[in-house]
Amino acid sequence: MMRGERSYAVAVRTPDGEIELEVRDAPSWADRWSRIPIARGIAALAESLTLGFRALTWSADRQLPEEERLSPRAMGWTIGGALIFFTALFVVIPTVVNQGFAGSLGLSGVASNIAEGAIRLAIFIGYLVLISLLPSIKRTFQYHGAEHKSIAAYERGAALTPESAQQFTTEHVRCGTNFLLTVMVVTILVYAFIGHTSLLWMITARILLLPLIAGLAYEVIRFAAGHMDQRAVRILMTPGLALQRLTTRQPTLEQLEVGLASLRAVLSAEQLAEVDARPRRVPAGVPRLSPA
Repeated sequence: MMRGERSYAVAVRTPDGEIELEVRDAPSWADRWSRIPIARGIAALAESLTLGFRALTWSADRQLPEEERLSPRAMGWTIGGALIFFTALFVVIPTVVNQGFAGSLGLSGVASNIAEGAIRLAIFIGYLVLISLLPSIKRTFQYHGAEHKSIAAYERGAALTPESAQQFTTEHVRCGTNFLLTVMVVTILVYAFIGHTSLLWMITARILLLPLIAGLAYEVIRFAAGHMDQRAVRILMTPGLALQRLTTRQPTLEQLEVGLASLRAVLSAEQLAEVDARPRRVPAGVPRLSPA
């Protein structure tokens, strides 16, 4: 999946080997908040999740016969279950475990929040390691890598071909993996203001503060994306980029072909012509794209 300035595109390789593509206008309601820090991050995240669910539904349907496809209601229940699972695994469990851990070691304040953050991060990394062992997830991570390589080729003005894109790294500062790691770091700072009261209140407060945390993390990533030429920023982003080694894999040329098809679909004819004509430098005024 790729998102451009005015549209987004989803490309899939169907069971018969063909590439099927869907292009739709990108929603613009998040633009209303584009000048308001934190709020723009919350709006952008909500918009990204909406587009992600739409893309997931459409791409999953392309792999199944029409009679076996999930209904909108069934997909809604699936997504709702996934959100509950996410909340339990990355919010509730770390808080509960840390209550006993911090209590046994006599930790409080910042030390307790750091311990909870470490538990949350350990669960996150362990989860990624475990699911990466599944063949279907490994293939998904390869397509994730294809997205990153496709965008890297575009932003560096290289030819938009599978062979050209293959030479680039799968790391990308605006990746969702980097965003999630930033969220986990920001939670340590935000949760420090809650204090340690009842367990129920701590869990409730953590869930309610997720939009604020997401907005703050967005601002961090937004700043970093525009200042990667600074050594200090690159150092701070290193853990998030390194973590992408778990969520991306080296794609095949066939997978890169799918990623590039999606990329081309969100570029205008003029933009494509300019990039193809200048393969050795980044064209001026190229809009930034984001991988799913």
